[in-house]
Amino acid sequence: MLRILGSPRKLCNGWTRREMLQAGALGFFSLGLPDFLQLAQASAGPSTRLPHFGKAKACILLHLYGSPSQLETVDMKPNSAPEIRGELKPIRSSLPGLDVCELLPNFARVMDRCTIVRSMTHPYPIHGVAYALTGIPKIELPMELNPHDSRHWPFVGSVVEFVTRQKQAGRPTEIPNNIALPFAFSSRRVGEVPRAGPYAAFLGGAYNPIWTDFQGKATRNVVKTLQDQKIDIAEPYMGIEPECRFELATATQLPAEMTLDRLDRRRGLVEQFDRARRDLERSSAGRNLDHHRATAHALINSEKTRMALKLDQEPLALRESYGMTLFGQSCLTARRLVEAGSRFVTVFWDEYGLAGSGWDTHWDHYPRMKNELLPGLDRAWAGLISDLDNRGLLDETLVLCVSEHGRTPKIQNVNGGGRDHWSQAYSCLFAGGGVARGNVVGKTDKVAGTVVDCPVSPKDILATLYHLLGIDPHMTIMDRTNRPVPLVEAMVIKEMLA
Repeated sequence: MLRILGSPRKLCNGWTRREMLQAGALGFFSLGLPDFLQLAQASAGPSTRLPHFGKAKACILLHLYGSPSQLETVDMKPNSAPEIRGELKPIRSSLPGLDVCELLPNFARVMDRCTIVRSMTHPYPIHGVAYALTGIPKIELPMELNPHDSRHWPFVGSVVEFVTRQKQAGRPTEIPNNIALPFAFSSRRVGEVPRAGPYAAFLGGAYNPIWTDFQGKATRNVVKTLQDQKIDIAEPYMGIEPECRFELATATQLPAEMTLDRLDRRRGLVEQFDRARRDLERSSAGRNLDHHRATAHALINSEKTRMALKLDQEPLALRESYGMTLFGQSCLTARRLVEAGSRFVTVFWDEYGLAGSGWDTHWDHYPRMKNELLPGLDRAWAGLISDLDNRGLLDETLVLCVSEHGRTPKIQNVNGGGRDHWSQAYSCLFAGGGVARGNVVGKTDKVAGTVVDCPVSPKDILATLYHLLGIDPHMTIMDRTNRPVPLVEAMVIKEMLA
């Protein structure tokens, strides 16, 4: 159901044929034609009916690719049959009435500061990261495997950057407002297959996330299985050396031989070319191009960004509280980036080395949950929530931990057990930025297979996120066909709000 509040007005930025041709000619020097797609926005004004509109100054989004089991995290069913409840036991948490998995002892201590939604549901049991993170009306398997499918909608971080950039009125930023860690999505697996999700779609490439590159060594090896494939690989999500670091990806880094003087001279040549295209410069699209180039140049020179990425500035004890793993240190870096002024930071727990890894536990479910997955999540989530709270940042920083779907209630009869894809019911976690503390939303049936109270869709989560960040979820933007579409056709979940 689409709820429109107030009277929307549309602001359209049209292009002439001449401007399109000029923009295409600029591709060699800057962003290329796909980055100049038409876009517009309209605002219906913030809702006064729900609390905490704009409460969050920043957002940290944690995405567990592959999707964890609700039954081994925060929706355990200890009284169900063995093939449902599995072999892990519940423990009490700091939130009365909410038990969590025994492998999450640190996690348990911060539940009184969180909202847990146990009633997530949607009809697409595929790795639809784009469905979870964009507000697209529906997702199909070919779209999942094609980031450039024309039907995709913009990633939530891209929308936040787009709105923030309009408010900045062309002023360059010292730190990215849409940055993602630890490395480009779906880029570190054998037989790389790009997956859709964290892309700006019809907003244009200027609004894609800025990615970091992870530099460091893993300290533990693991044998990964996918049907008849097996590889022995050093797994950074299980442990990394303290000397690890994150750097801006090469698209925004200087080559080794490129000094800032040479960069400035090259920039001067581009500026000379700019003067030959004054007509385009007068258009809003031309100004947007200049803003993106100025932003990239500012980030290269930004001491604030470089310092935010320097993990060695943190005490070792604090680093270890997050877990000396790729996910844990990415979460700590996310906190540093937000503290430095970044508006939207995404951390992916991605596949590594082999497809079907991450949280996609079709095989070796319990060995992986025990040794590879739950211990890292336990320390990272607890470390991040505690650290933000201790610094007085949690109330103004929205934190969410989400995935594409859940896992089947019944354990499959495969090597090491396994749970397959299940989108009818699963759980997600939220904290800070206007989200209620010590709160459980929704519930499932006795096997955690069906939602029986307060169903919540991924699009509802996006609407709630936009609301807390001060963005009307029903504002419109122009798609590829110059048609106004709402950011997300969904409802703000008032039960999640403080």
